[in-house]
Amino acid sequence: MITIKEAVTKKEIKEFIKFSFTLYKDNPYWIPPLVSDELETFDKETNPAFDTAEARFFMAYKNGVAVGKIAAIINWQEVKEQGKSKMRFGWLDMIDDIEVTKALLEKVAEIGRKNNLEHMEGPLGFSNLDKAGFLTLGYDQIGTAISWYNHPYYIDHLLQLGFIKEKEYIEGYFPIENIDGPTLQRGSEMVQKRYGVRALSFTSSNDIMPYVDEMFDVFNAAYAKLASFVAVTDKQKAYFKKKYIGLINPGLIKFVLNEEGKMVAFSIMMPDFAPALKKANGSLLPFGWYHLLKAKNKMEAVAFYLIGILPEYQNKGIHAILFSENYKAISKLGVKRCIRTPELDENNAVHNLFKSFDSVIHKRRCTYIKNL
Repeated sequence: MITIKEAVTKKEIKEFIKFSFTLYKDNPYWIPPLVSDELETFDKETNPAFDTAEARFFMAYKNGVAVGKIAAIINWQEVKEQGKSKMRFGWLDMIDDIEVTKALLEKVAEIGRKNNLEHMEGPLGFSNLDKAGFLTLGYDQIGTAISWYNHPYYIDHLLQLGFIKEKEYIEGYFPIENIDGPTLQRGSEMVQKRYGVRALSFTSSNDIMPYVDEMFDVFNAAYAKLASFVAVTDKQKAYFKKKYIGLINPGLIKFVLNEEGKMVAFSIMMPDFAPALKKANGSLLPFGWYHLLKAKNKMEAVAFYLIGILPEYQNKGIHAILFSENYKAISKLGVKRCIRTPELDENNAVHNLFKSFDSVIHKRRCTYIKNL
């Protein structure tokens, strides 16, 4: 018999998080999150996503043993301001038993129907800055710190339960040797001269902080036309600033300013924290912090986390400035590989930025949708 129980207390939420550690124990491709980080994400008092969204967390048990979990999420900003009658689900993990999957998803559907929502989609987080999508290609590839891993049977279960593909994402990588540094530099200099813009680089995280709010404004403007986009709020800006900027090597954050000093573009690359997180196995203690600190300053691979260019500056070659500055930085750091984190299949503007680097597309992932 399958029983669904809501996780409410801190102890129950921790069990919710730790279930994935049991399910993927010894899996070489799954990247464990930090338990403390997940606890903070699910804390209504800490995560500003709860200002515009609500979430409930459920565990599935079979004969008293945990066999699955799911988060049921309603982003009210998305529902009320954008008119999208959507119930979200995320953090779905389960054993290979379709009845378990069915029971978990039905709990989400039940909440959606009670709130008069029309469909459910997932896996998704609270917002665009959270993880999204189940792997459909690349099960034998190491994961990243900013994406979910899953077994192939997840897709089989969803399709059998009447879900259909909604959004698709691609992921790729390319060796640093594929970057033509001198050509990028010439392009960068030409674009800077033509449009009166300049690059801004950093050596200190503290120096970056005054620009972060404006960076998110550029992000909101750059992605506003995407069908799935939900803007980052002021409170979320402060939260992400505090939580993430200090983790990133400051040399991997680049801005482009115009003659008036207004930001027109930015890019953030992150060290590939996957190997360090694998060693930490969910905890900063006793040595998890050391592995992450080491990865911040000495890395073999970097991941493109965010890139944004104001609409009026797109198609003007601004990306050449960002890539040229990034190339200089990662060359000094000894980076050997660049990772393209999930990009919406429909986002041709971003795909075009990477077209000259001869990327290998090694992963695909999708969200799935079903009417309620």
